[in-house]
Amino acid sequence: MSEDRRGQAEAFDAIGQHYDDAFPHKEGQLAAGRRLVDALPPGSRVLDVGCGTGLPTALQLADAGHTVLGTDISSGMLDLAQKNVPMAEFRQLDIAGLRAEGPDAVGRFDAVACFFALLMLPRTEIPGALRRLHGLLHPGGLMELSMVEADLDDAAIPFLGHAIRVSGYLRDELRQVVRDAGFEITGEDTYAYAPATTDASPRSQLRSSRGGPIPEHQIFLHCRRG
Repeated sequence: MSEDRRGQAEAFDAIGQHYDDAFPHKEGQLAAGRRLVDALPPGSRVLDVGCGTGLPTALQLADAGHTVLGTDISSGMLDLAQKNVPMAEFRQLDIAGLRAEGPDAVGRFDAVACFFALLMLPRTEIPGALRRLHGLLHPGGLMELSMVEADLDDAAIPFLGHAIRVSGYLRDELRQVVRDAGFEITGEDTYAYAPATTDASPRSQLRSSRGGPIPEHQIFLHCRRG
C-alpha cells in the first residue's frame, strides 16, 4: 500500500462508527443494492469494493442469499463490517491489489458494488481501477457504481475531523471514463444528498447562504461488462 493510501486507511480507522452516524440516510446506495439483488440469481458471488462498515450494502446482499466478499483498506472499518455482517467474508485489500488470479487472488464475480470507493483515488488511477474491476467480472457481469459529482483531483479536504484526499468528475466525464474501461452503462440515477454534518462531504467547504452545506450530487451508474 502506498504511503498516501496508508494515510487514508489510518483516517478511516479513526473515523470508525462515526461514518455511519454522519451518513444516516443512504437511499441511493440502498436502491442500487436492490437492483443487484433483483437482477442476480440466488447464490451469486458479489464483490463489495470499499465496503466500509458493511452497512448497508454487504448486509443487504448477504441477507438476499448472495456470497459476498467485502474489501477495504481500513482494518478498523473491516472489524466493524465483520461484526455487522458475520455471514460475509472481508479482506484488507487495496483496489490496486485486486486480482482474479495469483497471490492474494479474489477470483471472479457475478457483480461488483463500488459505492464511492473511487473517490479515494487520484484521477490517474481511476481508469486502471475500473479496468481491474471489469476484469474481475464474468462476461455480462453487473456493476453498480457511485461517485459524487465534483471537479476534483486528489484534493485534500477535512472529513469527520481528519484529512483525506478525494477525486471526482462531472457526470459526462464520469460516463466516458466508465465506458472507456469496457462497461456498458444501462441506466443512471442522481440523488441530492446533504450529510448529517457539514464536515462529511467532498463539497463541505462550500456553504449555502444559510450557513449549511450545499447538497452534494451523487451519481449512480448501472453498468454491465461488455
